[in-house]
Amino acid sequence: MAPLPGTGQIAVVAPAPAAGPGNWAGAPSAALDEDGSVVLAYRLRGAERRGSEVVVARAADGERFEPLARLAKDRFGAESLERPALVRAGGGWRLYLSCATPGSKHWRIDALDAPDPAALAGAEARTVFPGDERTGVKDPVVRREADGWRAWICCHPLDVPGEEDRMTTALATSDDGLDWRWQGPALGPRPGRWDARGARITAVLPDGTTYYDGRATKEENFRERTGVVGRDAPVADVRYLDALALPGGGWRLFYEAPLPDGSHELRTELISAA
Repeated sequence: MAPLPGTGQIAVVAPAPAAGPGNWAGAPSAALDEDGSVVLAYRLRGAERRGSEVVVARAADGERFEPLARLAKDRFGAESLERPALVRAGGGWRLYLSCATPGSKHWRIDALDAPDPAALAGAEARTVFPGDERTGVKDPVVRREADGWRAWICCHPLDVPGEEDRMTTALATSDDGLDWRWQGPALGPRPGRWDARGARITAVLPDGTTYYDGRATKEENFRERTGVVGRDAPVADVRYLDALALPGGGWRLFYEAPLPDGSHELRTELISAA
């Protein structure tokens, strides 16, 4: 059964940077290190400064994280940073960053490699998903598997001014996680449903269970809910859910949760094995 938010023990990983709309901590991506600790990458955003930085942090217990690296948007010439993807790659680590092109609605995705998570702070960036004049690409979910790499990429069509919030998810594959081949659509909006405006995959479990963010209207932008592919209704009022399988069984969820004042905090949730 798919682990769902609201069924386990909840803890706040990172509070909202400030009170009020537009102040967000979240968009997490988690991975296990060899010693069993959890390494987490997440985005911080202020109402006056979009997507200002991505933080890479570690916690032995999966809850109390200590920052290892901070990556500011200015270093990448980006107007904003959004959801990263963190992956163990061979003997090191790879971080994929969503970077907004200044003065436009376009996004690209860069990759950074380092021998350890702290060294990502100074790693060189390489653009691996450039997008184009028709499509902005961001919020990757990346998995390294025995037969290669897979990435589920959120795509925003740029053909209609003012309608760039629409979103679909496409699948790409690679032999090395750097040079990618597009495989086509993976998930799209469903007309007349709660996800009619957009469908953004946020996590794919080993058994194929797929979580995604969805919304019905343009006005719900930034207030997406989490769904599970195959279910008719959303399962939680959170977004950017990631699910980390634990070595001893059970799961640790990470997600961005809205607060009554309009800010968002980053939470984790421990779900014990059945």
